[in-house]
Amino acid sequence: MLAVHFGAGNIGRGFIGQLLHQAGYEVCFIDVNQELVDEINSRKAYSVQLAMEGTPVSVVEGVRAIHGQDTEAVAEAIAKADLVTTAVGPNVLPHIAPAIAAGITRRIAQSDRPLNVIACENMIGGSEQLKTHVFAKLDDIAREKAQELVGFPNAAVDRIVPLQKHEDKLLVTVEPFFEWAVDQSRIIGDIPQIEGVTYVNDLTPYIERKLYTVNTGHAVIAYLGFQMGYAAIDEAIRDDEILRATRQALQETGALLVAKHGFDKGQHEAYVEKILGRFANPYITDQVTRVGRSPIRKLAPQDRLVGPAMQCFDYGIVPEHLGLGIAAALLFDFREDPEAVQLTEEIKQFGLEHVLKTYTGIRVNHALFSIVMNHARELQARRKTN
Repeated sequence: MLAVHFGAGNIGRGFIGQLLHQAGYEVCFIDVNQELVDEINSRKAYSVQLAMEGTPVSVVEGVRAIHGQDTEAVAEAIAKADLVTTAVGPNVLPHIAPAIAAGITRRIAQSDRPLNVIACENMIGGSEQLKTHVFAKLDDIAREKAQELVGFPNAAVDRIVPLQKHEDKLLVTVEPFFEWAVDQSRIIGDIPQIEGVTYVNDLTPYIERKLYTVNTGHAVIAYLGFQMGYAAIDEAIRDDEILRATRQALQETGALLVAKHGFDKGQHEAYVEKILGRFANPYITDQVTRVGRSPIRKLAPQDRLVGPAMQCFDYGIVPEHLGLGIAAALLFDFREDPEAVQLTEEIKQFGLEHVLKTYTGIRVNHALFSIVMNHARELQARRKTN
């Protein structure tokens, strides 16, 4: 069996690629980093290290790679593949669509074998968005046939892969915990047998549980940690004030998830504590500036902070600590992040209220607007006195 995977970075190798290998697939990575492609092709193997006591290592063998700009070779691989997956980042999906479309065109001209393309990205509806980009590159005949033969099931993925540097260019360190859920209702043909994948009929609860717990919690720690002068996530969460604020923010999102999706309250509380424990893992060192990067994207109306905060009001929940996280994100003035610089400059030029309204979509007369502004003023005053 052949799996074509776009993205040979840490998530691609340390999470998706490893599980595909363990399921019996030959994994062909597609990447635009020529050095990485050459190294994979030279060694045909790489190691995955778990960030835990003893740092156990496993080897992923029988892998190869193709440069992403070699459209002919990529198309030929997709034409022969049993599965296509991605882990490239949401912004890169439009850029890989032409190569996937070329592969699908070649494939459906040769056979009627079904194919599933799963975008394993940190976003809602990743496969669906990728399908839109791919189908825009197909002609009418290929599009009609692909509608029958190619599935784009959405997925929810969760594994912390910290920023890392190793002498071994292919070694990747990952946390022991992982979760990969796939919407089986969108699969065409047989369901891929991959140990570690959970197939569900409704992916939305799982996507929102992950987004509103893992991503929300990570963001709150990062932005509060930055405000309070911490460099790393595991350092920040050891601060009692940050831990308390993060736990309370996740109690707010937890109440929302239980009310909205019917999760068991006790089980969800245990899930939250597990997530907090993952953030505190001393074997995972991640910078608050890396986790907090791209604050404009993370402050979007449907994203990890504003999204659950606005929904809380529909269920009678006051998102006080989510509001604190939003305020800290607005004040994330890290000079090496372009989006943070943009926010900082616009706050200076137009004022905090204007920036809050513009980038979050929160109306001035909404209760959340007042909550965020109060916290923002407190954070600004606190930084002046420190």
